[in-house]
Order: sequence, then structure tokens, then C-alpha cells
Amino acid sequence: MRRDGHIHTRFCPHGTKDSTELYIEKAIKSGFTDISFTEHAPLPANFTDPTPDQDSGMSMSQLSLYVNEITQLKNSYQKDIHIRLGLEVDYIEGFEKETALFLDDIGPVLDDSILSVHFLQVSNQYFCADFSKEVFAQLAATCGTVEAAYQLYYDTLEKSITADLGQFKPNRIGHPTLIHKFQKAHGEKIDDDKQIRYILQLIKTTGFELDVNGAGYSKPDCLEAYPPLSYIEFAQSLGIPLVFGSDAHSANGLHKHYEKIYTYLS
Repeated sequence: MRRDGHIHTRFCPHGTKDSTELYIEKAIKSGFTDISFTEHAPLPANFTDPTPDQDSGMSMSQLSLYVNEITQLKNSYQKDIHIRLGLEVDYIEGFEKETALFLDDIGPVLDDSILSVHFLQVSNQYFCADFSKEVFAQLAATCGTVEAAYQLYYDTLEKSITADLGQFKPNRIGHPTLIHKFQKAHGEKIDDDKQIRYILQLIKTTGFELDVNGAGYSKPDCLEAYPPLSYIEFAQSLGIPLVFGSDAHSANGLHKHYEKIYTYLS
């Protein structure tokens, strides 16, 4: 079975406007039998998105349109491909109650979902850690060092895994080494082997799936999967369910780098 479990759509405010049908037709042509549309969920209403255009998630007004479109396409293509309606939900420290309430509302209609960390809190300030190398540099300066920024990311990731987000909490942890996105830009050699292995063991203990995410290969300051291949192999040895995710934000990015990762998925 060829599956891509992490796909964005035209409803992503920082993606392209490629039609959802274009994604589906490409997936069928590429021999994929199972895909999940996991659009960025709306952020909590009382959280201020720190990105310049405040476009990290879809607006709440778009949510029902997204759900209706994917549901309709699931039915239209059911003989050709298994389509799952999903969301990529942000874990934001301090907004657990708001996230749980949102999931209580939307969870019953979802087939799939991913829990990811993009926002890191330093004192009362939030940074979108993967937005740009300049923002990452600001994050590191505020934390004191690049190593401290990495540690904050893994600490927040641990909190996301253990947080009580209700019965509809996503069961897959997204791109668990996203903090590597700008590793070639900051140029420091950070040894986070212990933290990565701890996170993977925690994922195993808590029974979550792992988003084996190829998008980092396309990032010029990363050039590796999230997590890197050696840790995908370690996760496999632990018996963690692995789900490939292209993290496509355009039809062109769909299934990208699958060939580098698929041998680890059996």
C-alpha cells in the first residue's frame, strides 16, 4: 500500500491554490492508494499568530468549506483511492484547553489527524520556529543559544505528546525534528541524539504514530527527513507505526522524496 498521510490543500493560506482534484489525480497516477488531507487547523481565537501575515492556519470560516469539499471528494473517488479527511493541529503551550475544545467539536468528523509543534514560547513571547532562518535566529538569541532553542523545541514536543487534549487528540506526531530546518543556516553542530531517541521512545510508550516526513529534503538549510533516516530506522525497531508524509503544499510537492523513505515503512 502506498500512503501519503500529510497533505495540504488550497485552504492553506501559505500554500498554493492548486485544486484538490489535482492532488487526487496525481496520487492515483502515482500509484498511491491511501492519502490524508491534513490542512492546518484554525489556531485558537485568543492566540496571536506571530507570523507576519498571520497565515499559519486556515480561518475558522474556511473550516466547514474544507470539510465539505474533502467529504464530497472522498465519495466521488471512493472507487479509485482511499481519501481521509484530516487536520494538522498545532500544540501551543498555554492553549491546551482551547485546543481540546476545538477537537471535541471537530474530532467526530475526522478520519485522521496530526499533532505538530511549530510555535515555541519564551517567557510571554511566541516564535514560529520554522518560519524563516531570521526568525529562528531571533528565537535562538532569545533562548540564549541555538542549543537552548533545540531543547525548548524537544521540551515542547514532549508536552504535546503527554498533554490531555481530550478523546479526539491526534494520534500521529508531526515532523519530530522540525527544529533541524535551519541547521545549515545557523551552522552549529548540535548533538540532540539523546532528545530524539527519548521523544521516539515516548511516542512508542504512549502509542502514537510517527509522521515520517520528507519535506526537509527540499529545504536548502536542512536536506534531511524529519526525523533523519537513522532515527526512522530506530523508530521502526521500536515498533512505532510509521506513516510517510510529503507535507505537500502544492500538487508538485505531492509524494516528494517518498523513494528515499519507503523502504523503512514495511
